[in-house]
Amino acid sequence: MRLTLTPGVGDGVARKLLAAFGLPEAVFAQPHAVLLQVVSEAQALALAQVPPKLAALADQTWDWLSAAPGNRRMVTLGDAGYPSSLLEMSDPPLVLYLMGPREFDLTQLSRSLAIVGSRNPTPQGASNARSFAQALSEAGVAVVSGLALGVDGAAHEGALQAAGSDHRLATVAVVGTGLDRVYPARHRDLAHRIAQQGLLVSELPLGTPPLAQNFPMRNRIIAGLSRGTLVVEAALQSGSLITARLAVEQGKDVFAIPGSIHAPQSRGCHALIRQGAKLVETVQDIFEDLDLRAAGASAPTDIAAPAAQDEPPLLAALGHDPVSLDALVARTGWPAAQLQAQLLELELEGRVARLPGGLFQRIAQG
Repeated sequence: MRLTLTPGVGDGVARKLLAAFGLPEAVFAQPHAVLLQVVSEAQALALAQVPPKLAALADQTWDWLSAAPGNRRMVTLGDAGYPSSLLEMSDPPLVLYLMGPREFDLTQLSRSLAIVGSRNPTPQGASNARSFAQALSEAGVAVVSGLALGVDGAAHEGALQAAGSDHRLATVAVVGTGLDRVYPARHRDLAHRIAQQGLLVSELPLGTPPLAQNFPMRNRIIAGLSRGTLVVEAALQSGSLITARLAVEQGKDVFAIPGSIHAPQSRGCHALIRQGAKLVETVQDIFEDLDLRAAGASAPTDIAAPAAQDEPPLLAALGHDPVSLDALVARTGWPAAQLQAQLLELELEGRVARLPGGLFQRIAQG
């Protein structure tokens, strides 16, 4: 903690110091002249001073750990419980804070997949995230995501739903705040459930608020903990694409679910596919590429159920892209009032979603 708080000494410099001198206490025991062989004059001077915030943060952290010793812990770079997959990254975090049952640890993620995507997904996108996560979890694959709104939350929910009462590591949430905070606040209940049947993970010290610069940094941990990354929906400029790029840099597979050419949330996935990501239509596509199916329980291979023979004509007219009421009038020739009544009925049945901008989209029934 002292290393991470020392001004001018980031994780990169801290790793150089640890590589040169071993344990952190050995770093602070070095004479000034010896430190200068590894760091700059300013950094060596900073290392000689105890950071003013250290004592208060140490007390806060000790109180947090002591309040739930079976559920809260810290893992440092040299611990046996530190995941080897993160050590393969160019910038592994020095410290990880964990919240979750003691028997769960990050070395259990040999069967894992990251699911990431838009914070504002289409209803179909959220359904896909939940269904894929549920199918993966049923096969014993831990789902890793970031606790954000939208796709992240749906993925965690799907994994927890599949785990049910089975006491196993269902999902891992890597967050961009200290673990004494929940962001977004509406995911407080979800975070509590993950802490009971999964792990909450952060490299940030307690008290760290949701600062924008911390979220892209946590994405490297999401990618690093997982065998591969599935992008469900993403705009062209999104954190999900950062996670995908980091996964590629780490030599991991990237999967993407295609979507409507008219949906902004699909353009990021389409860009990834053009760049070499693997197009995914079913969970089986992922099982086969990562060889995950053999060791797990049976799981559905196709997320979307086949269309029923007696499917309402309006669903066929809707297709699978978002469509406006005017377009439906043109396609069907039916009066707008009749269409609105049928759309409302299908919406109440959960088969059609109403989107912003007066658009409608059918929802595949998993």
